[in-house]
Amino acid sequence: MYQTLTKRLREALAGHIREKYDMELAIVLERPPKIDMGEAASPVCFELAKRLKRAPRMIAQEIANGLGRVDGIAKVEVAGGGYLNAYFERGVFWSGVIEENSGERGKRAQRRDAEDTEKNRKIIVEHTSINPNKAAHIGHVRNAVLGDTMVRILRHAGNRVQIQNYIDNTGVQVADVVIGFLRMEQRSAVGVKMMAHEPKFDYYCWDLYAKATSFFEEDKARAAKLRGETLRAIEEGKGEDAEIAQVVADAIVGCHLRTMARLGIGYELLARESEILYLHFWDAAFEMLKKSGAIQLATSGKMAGCWVMPWEEEVKEVKEVKEKNEEEEDENSQDKIIVRSNGTVTYVGKDIAYQLWKFGLLGKDFHYHKWPNAPEGQTVWATTSEANDPEAPHFGEPAASVYNVIDARQAYLQKVVAAGLRALGHAEAAEQSVHLSYEIVALTPRCAAEMGYELSPEEAKKPYVEVSGRKGFGVKADDLLDKLEAATLAEVQQRHAEMNADKQKLTAHAIAVGALRFFLLKFTRNAIIAFDFKDALSFEGETGPYCQYAVVRIRGIRRKGAEAGATSVEVTKESLSRLLAGVEGNSLWEMLVAAGSLDYAVDAVIATQEPAFMAKYAFQLAQAFNNFYHRHHILSEADEQKRAFLLRLTELVEAQLVRALRLLGIDAPEKM
Repeated sequence: MYQTLTKRLREALAGHIREKYDMELAIVLERPPKIDMGEAASPVCFELAKRLKRAPRMIAQEIANGLGRVDGIAKVEVAGGGYLNAYFERGVFWSGVIEENSGERGKRAQRRDAEDTEKNRKIIVEHTSINPNKAAHIGHVRNAVLGDTMVRILRHAGNRVQIQNYIDNTGVQVADVVIGFLRMEQRSAVGVKMMAHEPKFDYYCWDLYAKATSFFEEDKARAAKLRGETLRAIEEGKGEDAEIAQVVADAIVGCHLRTMARLGIGYELLARESEILYLHFWDAAFEMLKKSGAIQLATSGKMAGCWVMPWEEEVKEVKEVKEKNEEEEDENSQDKIIVRSNGTVTYVGKDIAYQLWKFGLLGKDFHYHKWPNAPEGQTVWATTSEANDPEAPHFGEPAASVYNVIDARQAYLQKVVAAGLRALGHAEAAEQSVHLSYEIVALTPRCAAEMGYELSPEEAKKPYVEVSGRKGFGVKADDLLDKLEAATLAEVQQRHAEMNADKQKLTAHAIAVGALRFFLLKFTRNAIIAFDFKDALSFEGETGPYCQYAVVRIRGIRRKGAEAGATSVEVTKESLSRLLAGVEGNSLWEMLVAAGSLDYAVDAVIATQEPAFMAKYAFQLAQAFNNFYHRHHILSEADEQKRAFLLRLTELVEAQLVRALRLLGIDAPEKM
């Protein structure tokens, strides 16, 4: 409802300014810091003052006097040096929020208009995209949770969203594990196939990858030779190397899907890098890049024989990225390598081809088949170079925009992909290629010790301990979830011994997932997260369990209210005016405005590409309710009309808080 009224106000102000001053201005609205300053404020008069050469406060007074009635807006006043502060009609707002949360209109408010949704061009969100060479770790979970939450929020706003997970099954990391099996452990393809069916195969590969890293560091010349040979074999799809690579990648992708399913995360399409090669996506992109002059063959220097993309970039930025990614230093140069001198394609080259396909600019499409052994309840499709399944959805429809959820260390590579699109004449696609970046997830020293890692005295004093999958140091996602679920189950068993075992496990699972997802989402994307079990599982403070417990508390109140027959009383208009007046009325009004502002938070997330705003909204709403709960004796209130209002307001808070938590991928259990 908040968005409905602010939209009306924005349109009214724009129309009035157009008519009176003959100017087209975008109307910005802000939330005033205090409720007694109104519900929306616009600084538009400061912009008008620059153009009209007049005092902003004088213009603001002129607009406030001449604006006329806006439905749902009680008044517009001048504040400060020239702000326009708008006050909502409290009765209109109350009725609107009630209507949005009941009956058929409430259902439409949650899903928006399906017809309009179908008219929208699609958005692709690519997330998770873990190298299929080892178990998923906590950093991968941050990626998946961010991506999944953006999908939920974009869909809530009425967008058609397709979820893709890029599978780099022909890259260096997979090649390293293949070398580990063939050269270090002397295993055959048959032996690896048998191992791939065993539980915790991804854990085994985690350790093998770390061993292979040490093996390569002993002799870098040997490493370069082995990697080059293995990568070429995998890219060509020939020999035992390619066979083992496919077995390893497919088995570990299955492990990743099961891990993420525990967090309520699923995918529609697994876009495999092998098909970019086998279906000649890269060949088509390569010809386009050469023909346009976007890439050139280097004939001298350390990159002789490589196809590179000349690209002007600030030296400072390149240097900063290089310092963050020392192992990529040879490739992260101003002349970006697209094809190595040995003929193999770099990651960024294949990513340019993939990005062109997403926007329908490649003139080619994948073949598709259903992914075998998808997590229960999920249908997952994957690209294939074999026959196309005629039942496959039309994944090749061009996207209007693409969100690539990739960590901040890959910022330079994402810039190169966008530069490739621009060089091919696709400036709009480059602009709509959104890099949803995020910083690393580390561990607090306490958490690292709890996970069994030995820390030096220096590491123990640091605010966080960095993890490294390459070195085998980190928290595997499944281990993390197991530990969280064990801790929450013990708490649930202690508090609710009467609950049956299955219900206890489901409750513990909901709390554990809520704790983890909320912890990873409450920080802005550019913040380094130091994960800690104790902080995440706390029932107090800015945590998932705190928000879940607010819902549990509300449900308890509603049950008791229904049993007492208190929910059948309707609040009259006269009573509403009385209850929302005065100091106490302002307090209740603040609670109501918070409950009616979910879509304001949704729009803020989309505008800033920052899911932390939704976590902040959920926490602040839960916090506001808890303060409200302690101030008012809801069920024992003697005034029947006030009691009915308090109960109805409580229901509204529950509905909005449950929706906000679902957008964060969090369920609220019945008991905690």
